[in-house]
Amino acid sequence: MTANNLQLLNILNIGISLLLVVMTFLFIIRIVLTWYPQVESQKMPFSLVIAPTEPFLAPSRKLIPPIGGVDITPIVWVGIISLIREILVGQQGIITMLVS
Repeated sequence: MTANNLQLLNILNIGISLLLVVMTFLFIIRIVLTWYPQVESQKMPFSLVIAPTEPFLAPSRKLIPPIGGVDITPIVWVGIISLIREILVGQQGIITMLVS
């Protein structure tokens, strides 16, 4: 592999890892927000969390109904993102193995 390709893979590895960590953090905040149904989602700073996560959660809610009145789709997405992160950039992830 050439040095340029290796550098590109390194940048890709860091970028994907950072993106997945941020999305996990946002979904964890969404989990906490489900405890407070009176939160106004259109107001700052809540809209900064809701805007990037809602495109994932809205279709998921059609497949996974609330259990006992509690929306569990953010928990499901934390699991999915953790799995994707491990497969791509984890210790033995695909991109990590290519960089090594």
